Amino acid sequence: MLKLSESSRQHLIIFTRYPEPGKTKTRLIPALGNVGAADLQRQMTEYTISKVKELQKKTSLTVEVRFAGGNLQLMQDWLGLNLVYHSQGEGDLGEKLVRSLFDAFQSGAQQVVIIGTDCPGVNSQVIATAFEQMQTFELVMGPAIDGGYYLIGLRHLVPELFANIDWGTSQVLQQTMDIAQKLNLSHVYLPTLADVDRPEDLPIWEQVFR
Repeated sequence: MLKLSESSRQHLIIFTRYPEPGKTKTRLIPALGNVGAADLQRQMTEYTISKVKELQKKTSLTVEVRFAGGNLQLMQDWLGLNLVYHSQGEGDLGEKLVRSLFDAFQSGAQQVVIIGTDCPGVNSQVIATAFEQMQTFELVMGPAIDGGYYLIGLRHLVPELFANIDWGTSQVLQQTMDIAQKLNLSHVYLPTLADVDRPEDLPIWEQVFR
């Protein structure tokens, strides 16, 4: 029973954006157009959630979707009523991440993993490994090739990790890990994976369906 209780306190947060043309995947609009970029956002989010549902069949895991754009009704109409939704709220990405972590730990979560929907390599095994590593480490990081990260996992809220970060640049991972080392947080890296953010990244997504 103890193992079941521990696993039920594992919480996954998915950050995504409602796929409104012209307001999502903007760096891909030159290649795909407004509607095409929004369609890609839709497809990648649905793909990520399908991988999360695979994991839920194997482990006790609570899941929520933190969304930007749209509203609760639009999100439910898109992704269904069987998910928990919360708005990301105001502020930069760091403030949004801290807010989501704070809420999760306040609700009794003991291990929290946050992922986006930009990285098709994030499958159920990658997420499961992140939670397994948190049995040992305070911080789990999934490095992205572009210098950011596709996953972060924590056992307790560390707001400092999200302050004074140059979000959207190639410095994000390095700046975050510099802070982690100053705080003496035990940490581990997952495999480095590629995000799909720019036109040259599109073959990464196309490979998923080959």
